[in-house]
This record gives sequence, structure tokens and C-alpha cells, in this order.
Amino acid sequence: MQLTPRQMEIMQLVERHAPVTGEQIAEQLGVSRPTIRSDLSVLVMLGVLSAKPKVGYFPGKSSRNAFPQALDIRVQDVQSMPIIVRETSTVQDAVVALFLENVGSLIVADEEGMLLGLVSRKDLLKVTLGNAMAGSMPISFVMTRTPIVNARPEDSIYDAAKKLDEHDIDTLPVVIPHSSDAKSEKLEVVGRITKTTILKVFLRQMKGW
Repeated sequence: MQLTPRQMEIMQLVERHAPVTGEQIAEQLGVSRPTIRSDLSVLVMLGVLSAKPKVGYFPGKSSRNAFPQALDIRVQDVQSMPIIVRETSTVQDAVVALFLENVGSLIVADEEGMLLGLVSRKDLLKVTLGNAMAGSMPISFVMTRTPIVNARPEDSIYDAAKKLDEHDIDTLPVVIPHSSDAKSEKLEVVGRITKTTILKVFLRQMKGW
């Protein structure tokens, strides 16, 4: 997978005008700053661009020729085992699972492994603060229900990174679609991919550049 035309244009603008702010880049491209936020984040994560607060963006140290090797890695090559709880689990069960597994989010699935929702540390913190009875609540009262932002095994880690950044989340369930009928589609949970996982992949790739 190659960089998109807009990302290539961003790189060229930074090379010509560095240091340049995100607002200046967006203005020259004729778009809003939020439109290019994920592009800038990925380019910085890859080491293509570097950024300094209150200064702006400037060229990074990574070679352009190395991009395809990093960006062609698929989610299925680096995904982790999903940490799953049932919707009948309690908030206390979920809190214990978060700490024991040392994760930021839990995937909620039914007995067949089909995606029902997602619950994060923030979700649990909101419901437990000042609520002594929260521990006995079913997790179904707290979780974010489907549709959930997700990834497919064949997706590139670049696409997964964009979803994580655009939606400001730390975990994507990795799913395989199963059509039960014409009106509904079930998603089988087969893994998870996180910001930490993707960052580690990029760092490993950068060491070889």
C-alpha cells in the first residue's frame, strides 16, 4: 500500500516550507485542519514527519522507499487475542478483567463469539464514581453497543491506525462478518488491535530503516 496523494502532497509542502504548522498545511491544501489530522498523525508515527509543539512540522528521518513494507502489514499479522466478557457480566467483573489483563477496553460478545459491544476504562470510571452499587450492575448497562468501529483481518495496519485516530479510541475488535439473514449481519470476534500494537510495529519497522 502506497501513501495517499494527499499524504504525498503534505510531505512535499513540509519539505518546501518547514517548519510549517498544521493550520498552514491545511490552508495550502484548501481543507480544514481536522480533515488532515489523521494523515499528520500517521506520517509522524511512521517517522516521515517530525513535530515540535508551537513550532510545526518538518521532515523526519525515515526513507520514503520503506513505506510500503510498513504499510502493507495486515491486521491479521499483528492482532492480539480478544479479551471478551459476556453481557451478563457485572461491572465489578469487568473492572477485575481490565486489571488482570492490563488492557484499556473489553470486548462484549455472546456465547457464539458474536460482537455485542465494547466497554472502556472511561465507561467504567464514569459509572463507578460516586456509585457504591455500580459493581453489581450488568455490563450491558454500561457498554457501547453495536455498531462498533472495527477492523477486518485483511485490513492494513494503516487503515486500522486511521480508524483509531479518527474515532479517538484505543482498541478495535477484529471481526469476520456472518450474514444471518438479509436484514442483519453478525460479526464474529477473532482478535483485537490497539494503538500500542500498531506503534510497536512501526517502531520495529523504523529500526530497519
